[in-house]
Amino acid sequence: MARRIDRPDTPSAQHGRGAVSNPAGRFEAFASVAFDDGWGSLEDDAGRVKTVVAPERAKSIISYNDSPDIPFDRSINPYRGCEHGCSYCYARPSHGYLGLSAGLDFETRLFAKVNAADLLRAELARKSYKPAKIVIGVNTDAYQPIEREHRITRQILEVLVECGHPAGVITKSALVLRDVDLWQALAQRDLGMVQVTVTTLDRALARKLEPRAPTPERRLEAIAGLAQAGVPVCVMASPMIPGLNDHELEAILQRAQEAGAQLASYTLLRLPHEVRALFSDWLQVHAPGKAGHVLRLVDDTRSGPERNSDFGVRMRGQGAYAGLIEQRFAAAIRRLGLDRGDRQLATHHFRPPLKGQLRLF
Repeated sequence: MARRIDRPDTPSAQHGRGAVSNPAGRFEAFASVAFDDGWGSLEDDAGRVKTVVAPERAKSIISYNDSPDIPFDRSINPYRGCEHGCSYCYARPSHGYLGLSAGLDFETRLFAKVNAADLLRAELARKSYKPAKIVIGVNTDAYQPIEREHRITRQILEVLVECGHPAGVITKSALVLRDVDLWQALAQRDLGMVQVTVTTLDRALARKLEPRAPTPERRLEAIAGLAQAGVPVCVMASPMIPGLNDHELEAILQRAQEAGAQLASYTLLRLPHEVRALFSDWLQVHAPGKAGHVLRLVDDTRSGPERNSDFGVRMRGQGAYAGLIEQRFAAAIRRLGLDRGDRQLATHHFRPPLKGQLRLF
């Protein structure tokens, strides 16, 4: 008699991957379940999930938001999904709109917006367009591993440099140093800054939390390299996960300041939609002794598992524990000189891109 095995949806660590399960997307009417017919094929394939990148011709490239919690109103995501595999990533549920899972699919079924630079050029050329800082990589990491081959982020930056348009990026990757020439060109006209996320200084924890992102040391090296090139750098100590990495907050800020960071920010872990179940699974596999304690603390900062997502509290949380983290952050950045506020980038250099053959002159 054949055995029914739910291996793909049963929490289990896979080499080089962050999610430990791959549940059906929340918009799907049906879910598939693996079935072992006795040949052992499921056992052979376990842990061998490969990254697949599909080209996408996007219809538009600048996304706008009106959130009072976010200090910018527009962004560009060169890719869908992210190979870094951060188990807690708030962007994971977006894969549900593609009929894919927020679990392993999010970090293995990726989409590259191959026409991003052309779309950006067209959108910036509109007569109605008004320049303001564009942040690259908000729902994905613009410098994830596949950027080495596809170079879409660099193409976008080349357009922004050409047009004198202000830009920023949020990344965990030291690959940002490949484009230091472009970030330097922007910074020289007060048009660019880079935000580097450092979640933990613990290599072992980072390997489990963010399996395909660069090590903490490489991220600090990226901060140092950018700072030496004259590019303003903000360190993002994010997310702070109560009971797991929040004790490192001051150490992260200290190391980043020593590397050359000029500004700092942080966010508190939030677990929207499918992310709560995925992160809970991750805790059961990688930190079973802390799982219950961490989730209770997270719930305490979010008014329960319902996840208060109201503006004003979703990034920092609420309650005594969240308040303590906020006080510690404020004290640390004052001591380290990282409390300079959000850097305002110039907009007066902007010139719409040239069209057609005029670009040849």
